[in-house]
Amino acid sequence: FCLKTHILLHHYSLFCFQQFLKLLNSMTSSTVVHRPPVRKVAIFGGTHGNELSGIYLVKYWQEHGAEIQRTGVEVKPFICNPRAVKKCTRYIDCDLNRVFDLDSLGRTVVEDTPYEVRRAQEINRIFGPKGSDDAFDLIFDLHNTTSNMGCTLILENSRDDFTIQMSHYIKNALAPEPVPILLIEHPTLKYATTRSVAKHPVGVEVGPQPQGVIRADILEKMRKMVKHGLDFVQLFNKGRQFPPCTTEVYKIMEKVDYPRNKNDEVIAIIHPKLQDQDWQPLNKGDPLFLTLDGEVIEYKEDSTVYPAFINEAAYYEKKHAFVKTVKVKLTAELLRS
Repeated sequence: FCLKTHILLHHYSLFCFQQFLKLLNSMTSSTVVHRPPVRKVAIFGGTHGNELSGIYLVKYWQEHGAEIQRTGVEVKPFICNPRAVKKCTRYIDCDLNRVFDLDSLGRTVVEDTPYEVRRAQEINRIFGPKGSDDAFDLIFDLHNTTSNMGCTLILENSRDDFTIQMSHYIKNALAPEPVPILLIEHPTLKYATTRSVAKHPVGVEVGPQPQGVIRADILEKMRKMVKHGLDFVQLFNKGRQFPPCTTEVYKIMEKVDYPRNKNDEVIAIIHPKLQDQDWQPLNKGDPLFLTLDGEVIEYKEDSTVYPAFINEAAYYEKKHAFVKTVKVKLTAELLRS
């Protein structure tokens, strides 16, 4: 009897040890994403000189930086387009947030080179070079929109576990405040954003706020988003393990222009039922535009989409009435430093 009991205990111990090995293997498998600690972080304001929340915050943090500092991390607040900020205009010669492609960054500077191209090269030298190991680890790029988009985070890469995990963390930290996540990864719609200099670029887009105007409630929402992002960095650097997560995002699909006449003039405006309905479902038959003589132009496609940047003031020159997005889910693996 004792021998049989001994054998049974031996087999049970062996079984337990095998289960422990399986558990250990699952915890240390290739699904764990290891990233080096985040040591260099920049906070950009004034990429567009008339989007004031980020400008006010960055200027404040340049003088009073205690609230953005985290142990072991260099956090650098930075005004990207000082000339545009001084004039309270979106840009001087061209949109700074569209010239961080490699051609512009490598362009030879001559007398008539646009100011923003020169500035992009300077920013790339300070915070890059883009795509290199020396580039800053993370950049928060602070923007305002005139559209009713709330506290929006903008991601550029559906495979960046770090920014997906960070967005998931910020979203949970701000609950029940909605935090839509816009994914601008697209095969043909290229942005070449200012923040793309970093290894991990994150856009912070908060609205509605008119251009050249500051609203305390919008500024405070932006401030909280950055605060929670920096908290995530600190926890990550300290070794916290973030379990696998799945989060819903809005993936950009198409930019939609206003109806125009043969002279390229806008002949219909955003319909009142679409105005301020960012992130809400748009279905076949729903009104899109309204002409001045009362004609309603409806959405004619069968697929449901989710508009964003509806009636954004800065996008009239770009011929965008809104952008169409679809809901997708992004999954990030278990993450630790």
